[in-house]
This record gives sequence, C-alpha cells and structure tokens, in this order.
Amino acid sequence: MLIADDLDKLLEVLPDFIKNPLQNHSSRKQLIEIVIDLGRRPEARFPSRPEYLSLKNLSWSDLDFCIKRIGSFSGDNRAGLEKTLHRISCIKNRQGNIIGLTCRVGRAIFGTISIIRDLLERQESILILGKPGVGKTTAIREIARILADEMEKRVVIIDTSNEIAGDGDIPHPSIGRARRMQVTRPELQHQVMIEAVENHMPEVIIIDEIGTELEAFAARTIAERGVQLVGTAHGNCLKSLINNPTLVDLIGGIQQVTLGDDEAKRRGSQKSILERKASSAFQVAIEIHDRCNWIIHEKVEYTVDQILQGYQILEQRRRLDSSGRNIIDCDLSFQAEIKSSVNANLQWRNLSDPLSVMPQSQKGHRNFPSSDTPDVSYTKIQKEVNSSTLEQVIWVYTYLDCKDWIDSFRWPIILTKRIEKADIILGLYSELKQNTKLRQIAKARKMRIYTIPNSSRFQIIRALQRVLKMPKVQK
Repeated sequence: MLIADDLDKLLEVLPDFIKNPLQNHSSRKQLIEIVIDLGRRPEARFPSRPEYLSLKNLSWSDLDFCIKRIGSFSGDNRAGLEKTLHRISCIKNRQGNIIGLTCRVGRAIFGTISIIRDLLERQESILILGKPGVGKTTAIREIARILADEMEKRVVIIDTSNEIAGDGDIPHPSIGRARRMQVTRPELQHQVMIEAVENHMPEVIIIDEIGTELEAFAARTIAERGVQLVGTAHGNCLKSLINNPTLVDLIGGIQQVTLGDDEAKRRGSQKSILERKASSAFQVAIEIHDRCNWIIHEKVEYTVDQILQGYQILEQRRRLDSSGRNIIDCDLSFQAEIKSSVNANLQWRNLSDPLSVMPQSQKGHRNFPSSDTPDVSYTKIQKEVNSSTLEQVIWVYTYLDCKDWIDSFRWPIILTKRIEKADIILGLYSELKQNTKLRQIAKARKMRIYTIPNSSRFQIIRALQRVLKMPKVQK
C-alpha cells in the first residue's frame, strides 16, 4: 500500500512552534488534522488520541502568519494548498474575522480499493457511507484513478471543495486521467452535476458529500440517464440513510402505504406501513466503519425493503488482514427485530450466559401503566424466572402489540413478522379461530398456538408465562 501525503507542504504554512514538534513525530504518518484556535494551545489529532503541540497559546499574529500563506477561502469557508490534497477550513466570528483553522491532512492511498475491485467491474452505481474522517474521500479518489486509468472510462469528478483533486487549476496526479470540474459555490453543486452530463459525455460521475435535496435529485436524474455514479454521504449505516429525510431519495424514497385488513393480517403488521417509493439511484452501498473493515450491500433495493419490513438482512463484511489478503465474511444482522430491543440487546451479547435477574428499580425500566387490569408484581415475576429458562430465546409470531411489555420484563422472547421463523403463535381466540390458513400452517410446521380471550396486559403476561413455563401470577 503506497501513501503520498505531501505533509511538509502543509507544515510550511504553520508557525515554527507548531511545525517543529510534527516534523519528527513518531506518529507523523497517522496525523489526521491540526487544530489552531485563537487563545488556545495548538492540537494535533491522531486516530488514537489528540495531542497538544506546544505550551504557548495562539495569538492574532500566529493566525495571521498562517492565513497569509494559505490564500483566500471559498463560500464554504474552505481553502487548499496548490498541488496538494490538504483541506484547510476556517472558523469566523460574527464580524467575519478568522479565529480558528482546521488543517485536514489529505493523502493519496494506493491499493485500498482492491477490496471492492469486483464491484467496480460490474459498472453499477456505488454509494459510500461513513462518518466524517473515516476515509470516504480517499476511497473515491482511488476509485476515480482505477476507473479512468485501468478500466479506461470517461470519468468526471465534481470537486466542490477541491478536496478530491487538490487546490489549483491542475488536478492532483492521484486521480489519474479523470477530469475534474470545480464548483464556484457549494450551493451550485447540483447544477454542475447536470452540466457534466450534458456537456462532457461522461461514463462515470464522481460526487463527494451529497448533502442536500437538490443534489440527491440531481443524482437520481443522472442515474436515469444511464451514467454510472460513485458518491459519498454522511451516515453510519444504510438504516441511518433511510431515516434521513434529506437524502432518502438516493435509495428510492419512502412512502406510507395503507394495507387492507386481510393483507395486514397476512403480514402480521399494522395497516399503515412504510415502503420504498421508487427505484434507487445506487445499486451498491458500502459502509466504511474503519479503513480496513467495510460492509457491502450488493442489492440496495432489496436491503432497503428488508429493513422496512423488519426482516433480517445479510451483511457482507470485507476486510484486509495483516498480510494484505482480502477476507469476506457474511453474517445476519438482527437490527430490526433485536438490536432495537433493550431485552434483545442484552441477550445477543452472549446467548449462552443467562441474564442477570434484577429488580426494575435497579435496571431503570419503566413501569407498566396501571389501568383496569389486575396489578402484576414485576419483581415477583423476575424472581420466579429460572435462569435455565433464559438460556433459550423463543421467537413469537403475534397479532398483538406487546413489544414494549416484553422489553420491560427482559424475557427471552423476540417478536417476528415472519411465520417461518417463529416457534409459536400468539393471538386473540376470536381472530385465530377464523384464520384457517394460519392454523393449517401451524399444523404443518408443528407449531403451538396460544390464544387469549382479550388483549389486556394480564392476559398477555399469563400467556407468555405459559410459553416460558413460568408459575402463573395470582390475581
């Protein structure tokens, strides 16, 4: 893996009391950014820790020393150094004076994209997700070079802050033969995206930091014109993008649909559900959690549908080991049915260990609202739970809304919307009596059916106690 960072050119714009400690620093190659704030000590940030560089507080003259060597800042308060990939962002006071600088170290890292080389050869649009500073820009810079040089594609980069191809009129050599279009103002990025398609006949367009509805709309428009997209967006995972109203259109958008009574019963869901509205602008999504550990979603539309329906999703993890080999692991994600549950979060850390049984006051769970149902002692029930019972998780297919109660009691029960995964069926006697199809499925799969006369809290708790073979609670 080859790394080019031009760090000396960045250090030249800094005062000596900041530059000297970094020139021979043992972790120089891992430096992420340098923070300079008026009246504070200069700080260097590394992946593992921050570190002060001097005991001296910065003055106006120190800031002025840096600003004169950097040049003018654009409308997004960013500047760069010509023929380098470094990005320098400023903080201004109310009068418009610069009182702080964040000097982000830009590096061209060659060899990291081997982990997804097969995805590039499929010529599908790719969306890269990750939190700030995780390496999204570094990744698409290498992708641009591979597509342009090795795959001989016509590649155009929309470089809003000159962060992909560096500052100045001549782009950095790290992007290879790819062409770069600069954006005069950040709010015009979506217009430049459309202009690139109309004027320069690209096969691939690369966009960094899609962040507005107009940019998301432009990306969808470009995808409909048959141009391959490679873009980045802020977000920890694909589910966070679904919950982001500004960027959800990148993956097709979400709409609320009202189901009929029969369809809602068949699915075991509420009548109002969320579904994907249109096709996704990106076919592949990549979650970057660290530089050597990526999660791949090769079919974005299918994955989004699975998440919206609360089903399990298959996560493909790709990583580089110490010897440089690519390793691919696949495992199921239980984020919809398990990880959102307080109960299940504890269970899936170690299913072999029985959960500790503690009173509600020590666990911080909320009390059940007292209504017309008999009072059930939470502490009494928890003390009666046998630890051996908690070692096995039971999947329940139910028509009832009792998820919060199960979470509060921390029982080894997980609700599912897929009957083929369920161990038992729980529902009202009046509904299950008329549902012949469900009873036939249960008989064929040898599943037990538990019925209750009404959906009161007491009836549900008593039914679940029977499921767990717990003593009945006395009225």
